[in-house]
Amino acid sequence: MDLQTYLRALRQRWWVVVVTVMAALGAAGFVTVRATPQYASSVTFFVTAGSGTVNAYQGNFLLQQRVKSYVDLLTSDRLAQSVVAEERIGLTADGVRSRVSARVEAETVLLAATVTDSDQTRALRITEALAKHFIRLVQAIETPPGVKDPAIKIEVVGGPRVEAQPVSPRPVRNLVLAGALGLMLGIALALLRRLTDTTLQNGEALEKVASAPLLGSIPYDGQARSSPLIVGPAAQTARAEAMRKLRTNLRFVDAQEPARVIAVTSAVQAEGKSTLAANLAITLAEAGWQVLLVDADLRHPRVAGYLGLGSGAGLTDVLIGEVAVEDVLQPWGDKSLLVLPAGSVPPNPSELLGSKAMADLLLSLRELTDIVIIDTPPLLAFTDGVVVAVQADGALLVARQGRTPSAQTAAAAQALHSVSARVLGCVLNMSKENRVDVEQYRAYRRGAPAETVRTARTEEPPAAVPARVPQNGTVAAAVADKTEELDRVPR
Repeated sequence: MDLQTYLRALRQRWWVVVVTVMAALGAAGFVTVRATPQYASSVTFFVTAGSGTVNAYQGNFLLQQRVKSYVDLLTSDRLAQSVVAEERIGLTADGVRSRVSARVEAETVLLAATVTDSDQTRALRITEALAKHFIRLVQAIETPPGVKDPAIKIEVVGGPRVEAQPVSPRPVRNLVLAGALGLMLGIALALLRRLTDTTLQNGEALEKVASAPLLGSIPYDGQARSSPLIVGPAAQTARAEAMRKLRTNLRFVDAQEPARVIAVTSAVQAEGKSTLAANLAITLAEAGWQVLLVDADLRHPRVAGYLGLGSGAGLTDVLIGEVAVEDVLQPWGDKSLLVLPAGSVPPNPSELLGSKAMADLLLSLRELTDIVIIDTPPLLAFTDGVVVAVQADGALLVARQGRTPSAQTAAAAQALHSVSARVLGCVLNMSKENRVDVEQYRAYRRGAPAETVRTARTEEPPAAVPARVPQNGTVAAAVADKTEELDRVPR
């Protein structure tokens, strides 16, 4: 992973960092509030050589040897017991020892002792008693038998005094440290999640695992759940522009052998393939083609619900011979778009979709319309999608960024290649990589005149556009007109 990959991982998972930092700050705040304030009382001793020392060199040597050992003496059990025995401070010897800390000032003979206690007054009393008994103890230890004066003298040169403000807890320090630790932990978790994430992260990864060209990257749109179709206000969004770009790319996949029957499928469910199939049909119809959208997902049909059409008779009824296809085709909107709903859910979807009746139906639909878009079930869950993809001119593989595992996408592509199905390309759906493009598009929409934007996004329709379905006519009449038109064409 390079620096750009790391930055992209942090940008995609910024919420992990934020949550970790907030959790760390919350924990630090809770601990700080719950902690008992501690007060510090200190005293400073000056260590000198006694009058019995032979010379200055000997005195300096003694000080260097002794002063460091006095740190342990200040926290010794002997000193604590003498303090407890003569002073009424309400603590045991272990209680006194646990509250005392000592250190030697660097490059000096100064010795500092600090007493920390939750009671400000008691901390000062312990420090005063400690200073008095420590001087006595040193004198007793450093005075040889038969000698009047000790070899080492201890004098108090600072304190005892107690701090007015508690030394613990320190809210500012605790919050700063917690924030820094939370930030580092959040970054580490975000990067670790990226390193262990096996889902598709970008279009290049999808193109590689699918072994097919990337035809489109549909940006994530928070309004898509409530407005899945790119009509009305949603037609002026970056998502709609991405669908138009996909439409253009599909036209140039193979100019010598253009695909007229396209199966839209995915590896697993919840990839957004049904919404993409419906929007692709809408964008193709906007460009002037007569489009037929077929809902071949006979297990979980969704197209009719998205388009607001009746979900009565449909593909299933046509395949079993109960109705003619002309009777169940439904026009949608004011565009040249026909819809063949799924119909009733059958007990044997795979057999129906792989039957001769399905092959004959696709042949007839190919002659009646310019482009047929077929929404199929996921490839890994059922065989229906593979069955339809084999009969179509090509398949469009849809994968969702950050959700579809790479291994599942590769398995879905392999399932198509294993039956020699033509894979036109792949589409990365709900992509969060191009948020900058989305913002630029919104800024362009706000700043550019409406007419200019409309002209910029409109493609020229094909030279020969079939007649649209009359708004006041029936679907059967429109199909009959199309059949009569094709009969007049020399073969």
